[in-house]
Amino acid sequence: MPGYPGAVKPLVPPGVYTPQEDTDLLVDALLEEPLPDGADVLDVGTGSGALAIEAARRGTRVTAVDVSWRAVCTAQLNAWMARLHVRILHGNLFTPVRGQSFDLILANPPYVPAPDTGRAPQGAARAWDAGRDGRLVLDRICLEAPALLRPGGVLLVVQSVLSRPGRTVSHLRDAGLKASVTRRRVVPFGPVLRTREDWLRQHGLLSAPDQREELVVVRAELPV
Repeated sequence: MPGYPGAVKPLVPPGVYTPQEDTDLLVDALLEEPLPDGADVLDVGTGSGALAIEAARRGTRVTAVDVSWRAVCTAQLNAWMARLHVRILHGNLFTPVRGQSFDLILANPPYVPAPDTGRAPQGAARAWDAGRDGRLVLDRICLEAPALLRPGGVLLVVQSVLSRPGRTVSHLRDAGLKASVTRRRVVPFGPVLRTREDWLRQHGLLSAPDQREELVVVRAELPV
């Protein structure tokens, strides 16, 4: 994984999202987030478990969720190799943790705009394809995450500017949270955007000279 203290490169088999710049950016935000002793952390859409493992390194109680059984098994193996305890559950977004509450929720959801195929993303594409506006999962997070936060609890979510972080901030504020963009990073196109570049330009999501993508972290806190 890209460099941060104590990182161990996770095992990532085919079909599981490989940690990239968005993971790195969210880890940076995680490492700077003050957490109470024994905090309860939720990593939703955990993939390889990279974020969950970094949270567990801080001595927190971590629950990780993924809709992919392959990702669940991968995260379990990576936590075991790191000798850290992470509770890893299979399920769709927040469904497995209904009725529970957390001090911190981490989310690196799919956020890449994708052509409408008339069906939900399949296979590995579930880790990045997010509908024509890139908000297929982001809007659900904005709607459902606030109910799982304890007073003073924080949501950290990473996304692309292509999927309108201003809308994320607005939705979270409407839900009563204090929300803002706290981190930004400009990165070269990854393989998904390179293959989708023409479509993004045709739909006005990229200007002609763009060959880089801006990633942001949105931080939202539930007031005490």
